[in-house]
Amino acid sequence: MLSTDAALDRLSTVLAHAKRLGADAADAIYIGDASTSISVRLGALDDIGRSEGEEIGVRLFAGRRSASVSSSDLSPAALAVAVERAFDMARQAPQDPYAGLAPDELLFRGAAPALDLCDADQPSAQALREAADAAEDAARAVAGVTNSEGASASHGTASIALATSGGFAGGYTTSSYNLSASVIAGEGAAMQRDYAWHGARHRADVDTPEEIGRRAGERAVKRLNPIKLETASLPIIFDPRVSSSMLGHLLGAITGSAVTRKTTFLLDALGQAIFDGGVTIVDDPLRPRGPRSKPFDAEGLAARRTTLIDKGVLTTWLLDSASARQLGLTPTGHATRGTGGPPGAGSTNLYMLPGDISAEAMIADIPRGFYVTELIGQGVNPVTGDYSRGAAGFLIDGGALGPAVAEVTIAGNLKDMFRALTPASDLKFRHAVNAPTLRIDGMTVAGA
Repeated sequence: MLSTDAALDRLSTVLAHAKRLGADAADAIYIGDASTSISVRLGALDDIGRSEGEEIGVRLFAGRRSASVSSSDLSPAALAVAVERAFDMARQAPQDPYAGLAPDELLFRGAAPALDLCDADQPSAQALREAADAAEDAARAVAGVTNSEGASASHGTASIALATSGGFAGGYTTSSYNLSASVIAGEGAAMQRDYAWHGARHRADVDTPEEIGRRAGERAVKRLNPIKLETASLPIIFDPRVSSSMLGHLLGAITGSAVTRKTTFLLDALGQAIFDGGVTIVDDPLRPRGPRSKPFDAEGLAARRTTLIDKGVLTTWLLDSASARQLGLTPTGHATRGTGGPPGAGSTNLYMLPGDISAEAMIADIPRGFYVTELIGQGVNPVTGDYSRGAAGFLIDGGALGPAVAEVTIAGNLKDMFRALTPASDLKFRHAVNAPTLRIDGMTVAGA
């Protein structure tokens, strides 16, 4: 894996060759990564893996025509061939009036912010094995756990560099550390499975193996002897394990590609109140040690904190340069891409601000409801907002959690769900997308 400086040297060579061929504009991206993973099951080593890879992608423009080519062979000769192929393809491509690099005046300038994205502590394979063993041991020690699907620990590093013919050149390096455990409780047809995992840029920020293992075991045991619910309209509480899915549905509806293709249920919602006034949602690529923090986006635009939902109001789409041109707007610095094609748009560290009520008080107010800890399937229509997903969790009975619930479906429409949504006060930053406990009244629970 190349250092960012070495990667930028390769990209500079690529862009120089594109210019010599007559390309009107070009950009090139380098992505390199390396990772080690260890899996154990029932105290024995189950799998060990090591992967390394690197690739350069180049995008060339001939007027409003463009093409992209990638290569995992980073030798000068191979990269020259890749550039020549991209140029030949670009000249044959159809005209795209919205194609082009990001506006020069919006490119990232100056010193990179101190985001602390790479951990110097790189654990050995033995250290990963010990962490996985400890997580599984803690899970199996929980009374009622009868079997294990295993535990795993992994560590990786990645290097990203981007250069454009418009004068941008920058790169950064990240690290990641992940730990998980999955176990089974009960016997025979009554068995239930559950898991726990945590990941972070820095090893010190990840929950201990004992915490992860104990959480996995306790979750599996709590799911034993589930009941089914009658079909009814009930208040739904989304545990933080699944509440972030609401932000995922919002994200898919406000990206530039969905808007330009008119495949979103929020097509005419910009500037409108789509949530209650107590809901604010932020995307922050500059959070130190954030799972998706970065100093610039995939087109070289400066990353910046953006309030997507401000007191219930949708304030912006997530736009790369092409979708912004099509909509007559300005790109928002949310471009994402791999090495094999043009940029799209996506979020970084996305989260919903906490509300004023505790999760406990939110539950205590419900005489009968459903507390959701797991969602199953992908039954969401992005065009209409119709929502129907399998779910499991716990009955809320008399303001307290009751027996486990399984094999039910919850249904509604995302427009109605967004308006009825109330956040609790228990936001924690644990993943790339975070939300507190959420309450949504009036959803349909389809049971036995």
